[in-house]
Amino acid sequence: MEIRRDFINRELSWLTFNHAVLQEAADKNVPLVERFRFLGIFSNNLDEFFKVRVASVKRLSELKVDTSKLTHEKPKILLKQIQKKVLELQNLFDDIYHALLEELEKEGIFIINEKKLNKKQQEFVKDYFIEYLLPVISPIMLNNAKSFPPLKDKSIYLATKLSEDKPDGKFEYTLMELPRKNLPRFIQLPSEGNKKFIILLDDVIRSQMKYIFRKFPYTNFDSYTIKITRDAELDIDNDLTKGFLEKISKGVKGRKKGQPVRFVYDKKMDPDLMGFLKTQLKIDTDDNLIPGGRYHNFKDFMEFPNIGPKHLEYQKLKPLTHPAFSPEESILDMIDKKDILVYFPYHNFLHFVNLLREAAIDPTVTSIRITLYRVARVSKVINTLINASLNGKEVTVIIELQARFDEESNIYWSKKLEEAGAKVIFGIPGLKVHAKLLLIGRKIHKHEKTRYTSCISTGNFHEGTARVYSDVSLFTAHKQITRDVRTIFNFIEFPYKPIQLNYLLLSPVFMRIGLVDLIDNEVENAKNGKKASIILKLNNLVDRKMISKLYLASQAGVQITLIIRGICSLIPEVPGLSDNIKATCIVGRFLEHSRIFIFENDGNELYYISSADWMTRNLDHRVEVVSPILNPDLQKELRHIIELHLSDNVKARIINDSQGNQYKKTGGKKINSQMEHYRFLGNRSN
Repeated sequence: MEIRRDFINRELSWLTFNHAVLQEAADKNVPLVERFRFLGIFSNNLDEFFKVRVASVKRLSELKVDTSKLTHEKPKILLKQIQKKVLELQNLFDDIYHALLEELEKEGIFIINEKKLNKKQQEFVKDYFIEYLLPVISPIMLNNAKSFPPLKDKSIYLATKLSEDKPDGKFEYTLMELPRKNLPRFIQLPSEGNKKFIILLDDVIRSQMKYIFRKFPYTNFDSYTIKITRDAELDIDNDLTKGFLEKISKGVKGRKKGQPVRFVYDKKMDPDLMGFLKTQLKIDTDDNLIPGGRYHNFKDFMEFPNIGPKHLEYQKLKPLTHPAFSPEESILDMIDKKDILVYFPYHNFLHFVNLLREAAIDPTVTSIRITLYRVARVSKVINTLINASLNGKEVTVIIELQARFDEESNIYWSKKLEEAGAKVIFGIPGLKVHAKLLLIGRKIHKHEKTRYTSCISTGNFHEGTARVYSDVSLFTAHKQITRDVRTIFNFIEFPYKPIQLNYLLLSPVFMRIGLVDLIDNEVENAKNGKKASIILKLNNLVDRKMISKLYLASQAGVQITLIIRGICSLIPEVPGLSDNIKATCIVGRFLEHSRIFIFENDGNELYYISSADWMTRNLDHRVEVVSPILNPDLQKELRHIIELHLSDNVKARIINDSQGNQYKKTGGKKINSQMEHYRFLGNRSN
């Protein structure tokens, strides 16, 4: 008898999501250059997956204690399942890549290696090498090295076997890091008629091996690309004499020498060289050895250049101006009149920046408080906050130093803010501050109470991600909501004081119980024959207690519809378990990032937006916020947008037990929800 599974493992579910990204690279309806870039996104995702998730599973597998309370699967078995799935996806990746090369050639664009260069191209490559590469490359002769050099995460290396062209001749191994800091990975070569050519930086170096090692007696130069992925977990020590900022800075530096969790290599590598590297790096077949092709660090393909016609890329979408904002009127005054929902990347992120700019110079503004989780390296948001502080405003910035992979940027900007006189708070010990909140206080008249304006968002206040992440932000002057936001800022500054909230749900103190109450209300309505349904749009649905609540709601007759972009551990449409749950995943041009909840409430629907996914870390170990959307017009707007997502039959995949990413196919008009979302908002802007 087959044992029914109630949950899908989160790591395997994540790989299913990344498979959907790979499907975009294979989709002939996606412009060709964008399909190369999706290969880069897939590769970048996989890098982070190994650094974080696989590294965590690997650490569990090495513990000498019972890990059953920490994980629901045996770590060593899970590692094997992960490797099997990764190898399947790697093979699919290789097939897609070679198919894309053929399609690119039909467009008159050729990616060639050093063996296919004509005389004119050889001269160009040699000149390029001498001018740009020779001054910055540093080969290490491994036979004479005192110790094997530590391989850096995020870097790629050429491992080369130098040998003589005779039996039993001398040979030597060398290692060379590709200098990627200031040089492009893709270099355009001189054209020939209508044909255009690209060579990778790797192959420029390969072409000059004789020149690099001209003082050696070798005639053969067999070079292979290798890459190592290291554990990205920060090692934060308990030394009480060190400040938190210093500890994080030290941890970021230490990450570069974390334990290896994946070694990717050219599967055509000379067996002797491969054996030498395995011995020196102290890796074996259990250390996620991933055979690959000629090139690694495909994440660089996220910046694949378009040297062909415009149709090879997505048509540029001009960011929309929100109809509620007028350049002739104060933004703060407009928000005072009514709540506003702004949708990124469809709307212009400058709406948010302009709100900060106005607050920075408005003489009635007395204070600005903001949470920052991820910050752009060139940040208009930070510059505006610095300006506000210099203008005498009381600026308080809650900046999360442990935002993974953005720690260095956040550390840099926190110092700049402090230099300008802003108050910088590094969150709460043991809790990441993941809520996205802005609170502006102002006094219109000297003797009146401070009035507040707030922005509550599902995504970071980050100019870069706001161009590609699909998020929603609520701009409001609602007195009770802004009072709750003020209370949350006080909670972050003084975390041990009891608080009371009237409208917002806050984790780790109120959110889980508040969401459970909303689900229970639908269950009660279903049992009493009333209208009962739940729509959840999330990035990740992992928390098993919340999934169990949804299963119970389904069994009570509540109709549940899920739109889950990433990990979904819930299994929909299982007889007797989740009959009334349907789920889809949308992967397209933009990264779906907004969290939106709709509870039917017997016809009096309740609408919410949130910074939190339904994961244990978000509900119990982070500062997160759920906000209601109270304005009936905004509720209708949100409902229409959710309906667009539910009707998507172009980019929507069905989530089920097979994890096959089957596209949702329906008859009639083709609906790409992201493009329809843009058109809908565009019509409202006109």
